[in-house]
Amino acid sequence: MADEITPVIGIIGGSGLYDIEGLQDKQWRRVETPWGDPSDELLFGTLGGVRCVFLPRHGRGHRLSPTDLNYRANIDALKRSGVTDVLSLSAVGSLREDLPPGHFVIVDQFIDRSFAREKSFFGAGCVAHVSVADPVCPRIGDAAEAAAGEIGLPVTRGGTYLVMEGPQFSTRAESNLYRSWGCSVIGMTNMPEAKLAREAELCYATVAMVTDYDCWHTGHEAVTVEAVIAVMQANADAARKLVGAVIPRLGAPRGPCPTGCDRALQHAIITAPDQRDPALLARLDAVAGRVLSRADAL
Repeated sequence: MADEITPVIGIIGGSGLYDIEGLQDKQWRRVETPWGDPSDELLFGTLGGVRCVFLPRHGRGHRLSPTDLNYRANIDALKRSGVTDVLSLSAVGSLREDLPPGHFVIVDQFIDRSFAREKSFFGAGCVAHVSVADPVCPRIGDAAEAAAGEIGLPVTRGGTYLVMEGPQFSTRAESNLYRSWGCSVIGMTNMPEAKLAREAELCYATVAMVTDYDCWHTGHEAVTVEAVIAVMQANADAARKLVGAVIPRLGAPRGPCPTGCDRALQHAIITAPDQRDPALLARLDAVAGRVLSRADAL
């Protein structure tokens, strides 16, 4: 097949998940990006013959708060390392009675309420607009759902993830507002991560790991760090099993993404070629090199 892709699976580890078990030929390696430093070194290795790259989102030891994460550097580092598919794991609070602590949700939508983060690789000197109407790749969601079923993990397919700025948890009024919007879970990290993955033409999906009922639930104590950590540790063990089951499902050679995640920039760049900023283009070498090199060749 002329367009056959040999996948490289990127895993972004959420709170409590700082390593991948079972990797062979493991090597932590620093990846430099033009956007600054990613959260940590990246862990390279193989699992069942499938190339994998793991990034602990908050750094090993959880050094970085959600606002302080360099989302652009994280996504660029994965793209620069050859990653084609990204499975993002994220600790969240539940906004629904039927999604208790310990439950996993394969998210399909986001509402982005973050406000203190750089949200695009593009800007003055090279403007681009990508579609995030459907912000996750259903092919990766299918693989995650099948893997969860294989290992007996309690999982719900579909749901909206409300991304708040943090680092504080919600007020009760905010929590009830988000419930009225039909949101399923609430967390602090998956935006602008998902938007940047789309700009980088990476197939991306989120598995949200419920640690608590958000403070709307009057039958439970208000969210505390101690309660969250206890469930988070159990979730991390389950997440490691999920990663081990999902990677073989994503690792077989395949054609282009059926929903076009890997071609998101095809017609997205608006700035005329003679008006593009060379300095910004240089920073976009990994993220947008496919379309920029094509434009240069025209």
